[in-house]
Amino acid sequence: MSATTLDLREALQRYFGYTAFRGPQEEIIRTLLSGRSLMVIMPTGAGKSLCYQLPALLMPGTALIISPLIALMKNQVDQMQAYDIPAVFLNSSLSKKEYEEVKRACLRGEAKLLYVAPETLLSESFSEILHQLKVSFVAVDEAHCISEWGHDFRPEYRRIRHALRDIAPLPIIALTATATPRVQRDILENLEITDAVIFRTSFNRPNLYYQITPKRSQQATLKEIVQYIRSRPGQAGIVYCHSRRRVEEVASTLQANGIRALPYHAGMDAATRSRNQDAFLNEESQVIVATIAFGMGIDKPDVRFVIHYDVPKSIENYYQETGRAGRDGLPSDCILYYDYNDILKLDRFLKDKPASEREAIVFLLQEMAYFCETGQCRRKFLLQYFGESYEMDKCGGMCDNCRYPKKSFDGQAIASPILRTLAALDRFPLTPILDHVLGLLPEIGGKTFPTFGSLKGHHIDELKSYAAQLLVEGYIQRDPHDYSVLTLTEKGQAFLEQPGPIPLYPPYDRTPAPADEGMVEELILHDELLLEKLKDLRKKIAQERRVPPYVIFQEPTLIEMATQYPVRMEELERIPGVGPVKAQKFGQPFLDLIREYVEENDIERPVELIVPTQQKKQADWAEIIQSIDQRVPLPTLARRLGLSLEELLEKVEQIVFGAGVRMKLDYAVQTMIDPDRVDEAFDYFYEAEDDDIEKAMRALRGEYTYEELRLLRLHFHLSVA
Repeated sequence: MSATTLDLREALQRYFGYTAFRGPQEEIIRTLLSGRSLMVIMPTGAGKSLCYQLPALLMPGTALIISPLIALMKNQVDQMQAYDIPAVFLNSSLSKKEYEEVKRACLRGEAKLLYVAPETLLSESFSEILHQLKVSFVAVDEAHCISEWGHDFRPEYRRIRHALRDIAPLPIIALTATATPRVQRDILENLEITDAVIFRTSFNRPNLYYQITPKRSQQATLKEIVQYIRSRPGQAGIVYCHSRRRVEEVASTLQANGIRALPYHAGMDAATRSRNQDAFLNEESQVIVATIAFGMGIDKPDVRFVIHYDVPKSIENYYQETGRAGRDGLPSDCILYYDYNDILKLDRFLKDKPASEREAIVFLLQEMAYFCETGQCRRKFLLQYFGESYEMDKCGGMCDNCRYPKKSFDGQAIASPILRTLAALDRFPLTPILDHVLGLLPEIGGKTFPTFGSLKGHHIDELKSYAAQLLVEGYIQRDPHDYSVLTLTEKGQAFLEQPGPIPLYPPYDRTPAPADEGMVEELILHDELLLEKLKDLRKKIAQERRVPPYVIFQEPTLIEMATQYPVRMEELERIPGVGPVKAQKFGQPFLDLIREYVEENDIERPVELIVPTQQKKQADWAEIIQSIDQRVPLPTLARRLGLSLEELLEKVEQIVFGAGVRMKLDYAVQTMIDPDRVDEAFDYFYEAEDDDIEKAMRALRGEYTYEELRLLRLHFHLSVA
C-alpha cells in the first residue's frame, strides 16, 4: 500500500491529533507500508510506538504486536482505545470469557492492533487463532529481549520467528530503545531479517542530568532521597530498587515522611499493581517505588526524576530506566546511588548459572561499574557504549562529572604499554594484556613483549579502569563480532607514532564513603570535626577494653552520629549499628561528647527521618532469635523463611548490630567451619583496621566463602563485644 505525504499527515492528525512527525517516523512508516522489514532503534520517548500504530490503521488486516509485559500492553491498549482505535490484547490477565470475546473480535476483523506476549504467541491455543487471522505485519517491541547479550534476555523471544513460520511471509518491524551493535546484529539474525532497513536515531537525551552518588548506610540514603523529593513538591518520580523487600521498605519510609508514594513489584497481585500504576499515571501518587518490571512502555511524559536506590544490572537497564524521565523534553534528574559492593553482590548471584551466560552478565556488570566510576563525561560514556560518537568533551554541566570536574593526570606512561602490546597483537582480549604488563603472564600469544612487567605495582582493577577510559576516548575499540576482543584505532595508532599527554582519572575508591559535597546541594553531610572527635573517643574506649575500635561502634555508625547529632539515649538507640544493648554499654560518653559539641557550636539538629515499624520484620526477627536459641542449623532456618543463607545472615546482622540483641552462634560456627579456620579469621579481625568483608576476603586469600566470613564476623563481634 502506498500513501502520499499528505495522506500520512492527514491520518496522523485524524487518529492521533498531531500535525507533524518526529524525526524519522514518517520515513519508517513509509518503509513499512512498502512491505519492507526494518529495525528501529530510538531512545525512550522518541515515538517508537507510533511507527507501528499508524501503519496498522492504514493497512488491511490486524497488526500483531509482540510485547513482553502485561503492564505495557494494558497501557498501550488503553491509549489506543482513548483515541477510539480498535486495539486489544490477549494474555494471562484475561478471564476465559474475556479471552474468547477478544478472540472472536479479532477473527471478525474488528481489531487493528492485537498485542500478545511471546508466551501467548507460542501457545497451541493461539496457533489456531494465528492461522485464521489476517495479519498485516508483525511488530516485535522491546526487541533487545531476543539477545543473550541484551540487558533483559527472554528465551521465549528467540522462538518468535519459529512461531511465525507457518503463516505467509510478512514484514517485521523490530523496535528497541537500547541495543549495542552486537545486540542489533543478534536481533536481525534471530528474526531472519538481515536485509532489513535500519533506522537509528541518536541515543543522546540532552535534557537529562546524570549523577552518581556514593551510597552510604540505608538510613542515610533514604534520608537523602526523602529530602530530595520533598524539595520537589508535585513533581513525579520513580525510585528503582532491586528486590521486592527493598521496594516495600522504601515506599513505607516515603509514606511515613509525608510523601505520596506507592510500591510496584511482581510479588503484588495484578489488581493492586494495576491500581498503583494508574494512581501514578493519574497523579494521585507523586512517586512510584518499583523493581525494573515497572515503566516499560509507560507513557508519562512529565517524570521529573528517576532515582536508582540500587545499581542497575547493565548500562542498557540504566539507559532504559532513566529514559522514563523527561520524555516531554524538559530538564529532569537521573540519580544513582552506587556502592561497588552492590556489583559484587550481583556477581555472587551468578555462581550457579552456565559459564556462557555468566560471562555475558559479568561483562555487563563490569561495564556498569566503569560507568559509575569514570571521571569523564557520563553522556560521552553512554553514547560510546551504544556505538555513537559524541564530539564534545563536556556536556554543558548535564552530568556530575562535567558540572563538578574531577582532577585528571597525564596517563601517558600507563596508556603507552597497554596500547603498544595491543598493537603488537592486533586483536586480543584485554585481561591477558593487562596481566602481561603487570608482569603476571610472561607469554601472550606465544611471545614475550618489551612491555612485560612495565606496569608492575599497579592493581588489575586499576588498569581495567584506565583501559575503559582509553576505550571511551577512542584509542581502542571493541571488535563488533566479539566484544571481549579489542583492537587499536587510528587515534591509538597516531598516539604510538607521536606520543603525547593522555588525561586519565584516578580509579574510584571502592570502599563505601559519605556523599561528596560537590554532588547535590541538598544532601545532608556529616560533620567532619565531630566525626574525628567521635573516632578519638572510640579509640580511647577500645584501648581501655583491649578490643579493635570497630567493635565499639563501626565507622558508618559514627558517621550517622556525626550527621544526626543524637543527644538522648533513645535517639542513640535508633542510630543504625547501635541498638539498646550497645547504647547502654558504650553510649553515654558519646552522648556527652555530642551534647557538648552541639551546645558549643550552636548546631541546629536535622529533622529526624521517620522509619515505619514493620510487623513482618518483627515477626521474622522473633522467629530467627527463637530458632537460633534452639540451635536450628542456619541453612535449615534460611529455607524455612524462604531466604538465601546470605539474606538470613543479613537479617541476623540487623538484629545484632542494629537492635543490639545477643545471640549464641557457636553451634553454627562449629558445624560449618573448621576450628583452625575460625582462629585464623579471629586473628585477622583482631588486627584489622575495620571489619569490611571484601577486605577480609582479600587478606585471607579467598580461602573463605562470603557467607562463612559474614558468620565469623558476627561470631567475633558477639564474642569480643
